[in-house]
Amino acid sequence: MSARQYAALPDPFVMHRGGMLRGARIAYESWGTLSPAKDNAILLFTGLSPSAHAAHSAADPSPGWWETMLGPGLAIDTQRHFVVAVNSLGSCFGSTGPASPDPATGEPYRLSFPVLSVEDIARGGMEVLRSLGIARARTVIGASLGGMVVLAFAAQFPGASHGLVSISGSAASSPFAIALRSLQREAILRDPAWREGRYARDAPPRTGLALARKLGTITYRSAGEWAQRFGRERVAARDRADDAFTGEFQVEGYLEAQATRFIDSFDANCYLYLSRAMDRFEVGALPRGCVGRALVIGVETDILFPLDEQRGIAALLERAGVGTQLVAMPSIEGHDAFLVDIPRFSAAIGEFLHIS
Repeated sequence: MSARQYAALPDPFVMHRGGMLRGARIAYESWGTLSPAKDNAILLFTGLSPSAHAAHSAADPSPGWWETMLGPGLAIDTQRHFVVAVNSLGSCFGSTGPASPDPATGEPYRLSFPVLSVEDIARGGMEVLRSLGIARARTVIGASLGGMVVLAFAAQFPGASHGLVSISGSAASSPFAIALRSLQREAILRDPAWREGRYARDAPPRTGLALARKLGTITYRSAGEWAQRFGRERVAARDRADDAFTGEFQVEGYLEAQATRFIDSFDANCYLYLSRAMDRFEVGALPRGCVGRALVIGVETDILFPLDEQRGIAALLERAGVGTQLVAMPSIEGHDAFLVDIPRFSAAIGEFLHIS
């Protein structure tokens, strides 16, 4: 079963940094009921790797990536709100991206896909709202890459949402984050199986993708959590690979499992495009009164999108005249805390949405 729905983008869809797409679409899922006045919609943008399947539904009962945050009676309460989660333009879970067929050739776009920007992703979400007849969202919410996208949304569509929730995002990628993503991309680009982007669907650059995912996973959590979860525990001798230099410690096994799951589901060219879009994103200022109120959440142990960047986002919103609340979470889970420390995040997000 699939709850996936599609919204057609304007044809042509002109990209922020040049180029255009023909016959493009955005995949999305929805929960709850849209009010007769169409004034109870929440638009949810994801991080780099998730699909739009944020929670289960009757159409797809499998658990989603924010299963305990979104649903009846939960922080994002689908008894009150109509929630729309979009798969980013450029991704590989139904929305048009480098892995999609180019209607001009019938072959995947691969590297002929136009340059992707965070602004394009934000506009894709806006077009989904328009397709549903929603002129103004109640709130836009995004975490990680999604935290960037909600800022691009506010910059491009002032007044198109009453509220904004940015979680562990950035108004401009830091040199540290750019350096990390450059290594992740290099791992893919140097894999012989990448073949300048012309790999077959069943023969992707698995080694490069695995290394990219492992590098990312290390930064998604904190050193304290790694110590708490794994310590220096070894893998049982019978379960180790016959290799003197890998697989001895349990933390290595965890990284391997994360990488294996990722390379079996995500397209390498899509990863490259989304990664570079994050590097290039920068918001210098926001229009006055672009949203009515905002919540910015950061995590004290996040090394990828540190707390100082969340303070910068809050300041950016305040300079635009937006009443802004900044919450610094003491979670040990680092950048991924919004997926793990549900009680703390539920309290902050639920309170904001309740009074929005």
